[in-house]
Amino acid sequence: MHELVEFAVEKAQELGAKYAEARLEERKGIQIAMKNGIPEGLGIETDKGIGIRVLINGGLGFASTNVLTKESVFKAVERAVKLAKASSKVRNKPIEFSEEMFHEVYYEVKMKKDFRDYSAEEKMEYLKLIEENVLSSGINVPMRFLMYRDWITRKYFVNNEGAKVESVIPRVVTAYNLVVFEEGQIEQAPFVSYGFTGGLEKIEEIKPWEKALEDVRVLQKLIKEGQKPPEGHVDVVIGPEVAGIAVHESVGHPYEADRIMGREAAQAGESFIKPEMLGERIGSEVVTVVEDPTIPNSYGFYLYDDEGVKARPRYLIKDGIINEFLINREYAYYLGIHSNASARAINYDREPIVRMANTYLAPGDYTFEELIEDIKLGVYIRNFNEWNIDDRRYQQRYIGREAYLIENGEIKHPVKRPILEITTPGLWKSVDAVGKDLDFYTGNCGKGEPMQGVPVWMGGPHARLRDIVLRR
Repeated sequence: MHELVEFAVEKAQELGAKYAEARLEERKGIQIAMKNGIPEGLGIETDKGIGIRVLINGGLGFASTNVLTKESVFKAVERAVKLAKASSKVRNKPIEFSEEMFHEVYYEVKMKKDFRDYSAEEKMEYLKLIEENVLSSGINVPMRFLMYRDWITRKYFVNNEGAKVESVIPRVVTAYNLVVFEEGQIEQAPFVSYGFTGGLEKIEEIKPWEKALEDVRVLQKLIKEGQKPPEGHVDVVIGPEVAGIAVHESVGHPYEADRIMGREAAQAGESFIKPEMLGERIGSEVVTVVEDPTIPNSYGFYLYDDEGVKARPRYLIKDGIINEFLINREYAYYLGIHSNASARAINYDREPIVRMANTYLAPGDYTFEELIEDIKLGVYIRNFNEWNIDDRRYQQRYIGREAYLIENGEIKHPVKRPILEITTPGLWKSVDAVGKDLDFYTGNCGKGEPMQGVPVWMGGPHARLRDIVLRR
């Protein structure tokens, strides 16, 4: 298989490509679903192929094949070359790639408990643990959808500029959707996920069956004790889950260079951020937002992106200042800088595009008690049930799930569905204190056409927002 990848790059150059790359990707995995205690399905995934991308006369062409013979690979190279030549004739501005340092490297995420050594029945035991814990609560949970998935991705990337990057990354995720029905009311924990790179040991560390039991107890308490939240100007403390979705949607996406430059406009929207805004203040001095694919065992983990560039932490906002964007080699060239390794593809048959990996609000130095101690009237929004944001990533709203009244520095009774509706600059400029804690939440971020859903983490610590208008 390695020889086929190198063969593709050689043939592309022979056909006139100024730049050529080939990426072999193989994925094997399993998915199990359970609904209301009954196994619903078992899916076995196996996929392998090569994607080829070439640059000719400023035109970019991409093609792929899952028939791994020299004949089929050569035909895919010919298609990519043909597309690149056709593209070069209609482009107003030629595509160029930034100059980068490339390496020959192999890396692998090790598993302490290799999920390939366990049967589907043994993996289903994790879902049964969630089911049993939820039922043991005595709470009426009439809808329980549970899911387990694991897969290993092997990649081998080669380009004609010296890159040879091979990786083996296993991922595992569990998720649940639970509905509590009591006293004629419904509350829901929609698709709570826990995902990692690594083996089954990661599930056993997080214990999602304990998290599920905690969630249904919270939902029952919300039904029985929840009251309307205060309206108008109050202080708000957001939990790591809310901080995570906020940085992902209102910082990560609008800082993607392809969205900034207009490529995403007809697919996923635009961005209110413009290249000339680098160096402008968008948040308070305590706000730093980091995008880091190198976090060990993170769901969005990688050490080299799908253009062969070495990854590093990206500081999108630093001390409240717009510091850098998420960029690949194409947009790095336009901006006269180096790529920060933000190119990802979900599979061999997709081109790499600008993506997030693990996005978080950086911790500060406050304890949770210090965050709330001087709040006379406020709301603590621990997590959310719903979010919405416009396609420029400027106007947004978050609807709390588990939330509590704060009164004279103390946590009081639960409140139902507080609505935080705010602009992106308004949100980050209102943050005056950030907690010491740091937690991450699992997501599957969709973008592109055809759609590419990539594994991501999003998170942060608790954070305090001053003088926010809440709705209900």
